[in-house]
Amino acid sequence: MRKLCYIVLTFLLLPGARAQELLPQPESKFITRFPFRQFSGGVMVIQAKFGDIPDSLNFILDTGSGGISLDSATCDYYNISSRASDTLITGIGGVRKVSFVFDRSLLLPGLKVDHLNFHINDYEVLSSVYGEKVDGIIGYSFFSRYVVKINFDSSQIEVYTPGKVKYPREGTLLHPAFTNLPIQWLNVKDKRNMGFNFYFDTGAGLCLLLSEDFAKDSGILLSKRKPVITQAEGLGGKLQMRLTVIRELKIGPYRFRHVPTYLYKDNYNVTSYPFTGGLLGNDLLRRFNITLNYPNREIHLSPNSHFDESFDYAYTGLGIYYVGGKIVVEDVIKGSPADKAHFMVNDEVIAVDRNFSQNMQVYKAILQRPNESIRVLIKREGTGLKELILNTVHIR
Repeated sequence: MRKLCYIVLTFLLLPGARAQELLPQPESKFITRFPFRQFSGGVMVIQAKFGDIPDSLNFILDTGSGGISLDSATCDYYNISSRASDTLITGIGGVRKVSFVFDRSLLLPGLKVDHLNFHINDYEVLSSVYGEKVDGIIGYSFFSRYVVKINFDSSQIEVYTPGKVKYPREGTLLHPAFTNLPIQWLNVKDKRNMGFNFYFDTGAGLCLLLSEDFAKDSGILLSKRKPVITQAEGLGGKLQMRLTVIRELKIGPYRFRHVPTYLYKDNYNVTSYPFTGGLLGNDLLRRFNITLNYPNREIHLSPNSHFDESFDYAYTGLGIYYVGGKIVVEDVIKGSPADKAHFMVNDEVIAVDRNFSQNMQVYKAILQRPNESIRVLIKREGTGLKELILNTVHIR
């Protein structure tokens, strides 16, 4: 997510000025199709090649990114030289200057995208969260050039030229505000019912995030809510947020009830409050097949086979990360189920629910079951192997 400046352009019609002729828009044409995978929270990752490097790299597809970027460790490994700049990017972990790799190419299956300026960022935390190397993030620099169709039923992405698009009959057509990021009007209801602007963010592995300032000023949350403290990750590192639910969220004609919601103390105004109240993430958006039509400033949503899937209501207070070839406990929230189960920072996770795969995505899926007792085998320095019982709870 990138902090943006908003510029309003005013056009004056002068006497005698001739109206520009509106030409019919050509039909959008198919270019290519390729698969994607999903990390936890519905975050999409694709493989692509950078420049003349023969290896395929992992890129997250992120409408919450105002450009395109590479991981600093990837640049070091492949000796990709960059140039310092005064450009600042803002993420949930803070503000930082970034370097750039200018005028390079990205090779997707069946499509070469030229003249891209990649900014450099540190994605070590994202790699440790997902248990796989994250080499970069693809955002506005790509989406602004094409029509992109995302099918969560087939896990396929189709890319088309800009032009007139024939959308599916079923579904709804949104007309978000566009800066470098799409901004969509949503209706949210808990203590009260209200509408507000939210970022449309496929790179966020959550359903809904509200800035604490928005939640406080709007009085949106019921007083009975009991948010819990949880760990979150993003550009710039890790930080703690609060987690609760809201009664209802509506996007276009589609309603979702009892939606898990993060509350974020936005010290750097990443969410641009009071213009926007937060963001809509991909754990909710993955329930639609999506057509991103940035050139025409349109987004089409069509409910898919995941539409009625249950949300993730489980809470553990346990933060596990893939570090140095091991899955390690790095966060235990005080008073949480993980704390009550006597987890400790630096515990090495050997198995979860008798699953020894060492697959972060599998383990996170197991830990997303609310109100269950889950056996976790850990290795602790000085005591060896130990089995802990983690009793997950249901957020409310």
